[in-house]
Amino acid sequence: MALEKGPAGKHWHAVADGAVPLREIAEAIASRLGLPPASVPSDVLMVPGYFGFLANIVTQNYPASNLITRRTLGWEPAQPSLLADLDNGHCFSAS
Repeated sequence: MALEKGPAGKHWHAVADGAVPLREIAEAIASRLGLPPASVPSDVLMVPGYFGFLANIVTQNYPASNLITRRTLGWEPAQPSLLADLDNGHCFSAS
């Protein structure tokens, strides 16, 4: 749809969710794997080696919107949200 309807050189946010906190993603994964969720203080997250070069990304909020994509392309999300998709188990091995 972006190739057919979108102007050249544009970037598209084509996911159903606008902003899912990392904490909720981690809790969903932990739950699916049968692990207890653990809270890690932000100062620990910044320790070199914990998340390495990803530390700044993990400790910040980067909300995004699919509104421009939907309006410009006439697109509406049809697939499950990220958390629903994690909950259905498709991302995990059947062991």
